[in-house]
Amino acid sequence: MVETDLDALIALAAFEPLARAVMDPAAFDYVAGGAWDEVSLGENEAAWPRRRLWPRVLVDVGSVDPSTTLLGRPVAMPVAIAPMAAHGLAHPDAELATARAAAAAGVPFTLSTMSTRSIEEVADAIPSGTAWFQLYTQADPTRTRSLVERAAAAGYAAIVLTVDLPRLGYRQRDRRSGFDLRGPHGNFADDGTVPPTHAAGLHAPGFARLEEQLLTRLTWADLAVIRSWSTLPLVLKGIMTAEDAVLAVDHGVDGVVVSNHGARQLDRTSAPIDALEAVVDAVAGRAEVWVDGGVRRGLDVAIALALGARGVLIGRPIFWALAAGGQAGVERALAILREEFEIALALLGARTPADLTRGHVS
Repeated sequence: MVETDLDALIALAAFEPLARAVMDPAAFDYVAGGAWDEVSLGENEAAWPRRRLWPRVLVDVGSVDPSTTLLGRPVAMPVAIAPMAAHGLAHPDAELATARAAAAAGVPFTLSTMSTRSIEEVADAIPSGTAWFQLYTQADPTRTRSLVERAAAAGYAAIVLTVDLPRLGYRQRDRRSGFDLRGPHGNFADDGTVPPTHAAGLHAPGFARLEEQLLTRLTWADLAVIRSWSTLPLVLKGIMTAEDAVLAVDHGVDGVVVSNHGARQLDRTSAPIDALEAVVDAVAGRAEVWVDGGVRRGLDVAIALALGARGVLIGRPIFWALAAGGQAGVERALAILREEFEIALALLGARTPADLTRGHVS
């Protein structure tokens, strides 16, 4: 395989063809694909460039600082790595490489319940980094509680509960290829890589498909139980309406992610960036609001913040960067995003993320 000159890559879009060239085709389609006709998949990306920016001039931007805080913790820029399953599909170092790159860049890394490497392995790999744990509630509540308690014990800084997957969306690419996520999965392995008390799970005899392991009857009433298992902040990922945003803050969550699951669940939903303002207005400052879905440029980060988000989560481009170059590839992708965001701040007349306002975007 020809080694990629990562420094020659100047946009996040450049990583995708490189990933396609090295990944198994079915695995690539699993990551790249959306639900049904993939209308929302295209809309997630297309919605960002439709926004227009309104720069302010004659502002001293000789010193621009892209740093901020997320959930009260300092971050180098208002970006975090979105939860994505099975980084081992992209690179042998899997989540260890992605998490180390995030830590080096000063941004949080979100570990998926369905990760290749375990909660504990990833925590050990980034002793000074910030990690959040994305939770899929399991049909067996003892398994769900175990995941939360393990994340808290390992030093994770938040639980990001995915609330938009009562069952898998109709994913035609995976149905054609026959692809599924039958392992390896570090958080459920029975090979000694996780504590014996947590060993039952995805590698056990008779393991069912992912959707048969999830708690499909999760309701608002269950949030109090999940909160009782740790003192970690709780963020809900998958909020798309003002009504659900109000319910979320009424139930005491610390943050919400405006997200349609990367357009992998219900097709023909609005792009999250188009749902953001209504959610921000509904939350009214009672919790942090983040957004994901189609983030591909530092300009997108600026747009999200101008519309009221505290930060953005970025997914697929990071996966492609991991496939293209491992840890170094992810570091390069994050460096591109940071440089773009810093330039956007300066050209908008904003010295910090906090200086971005609704007047900067239409």
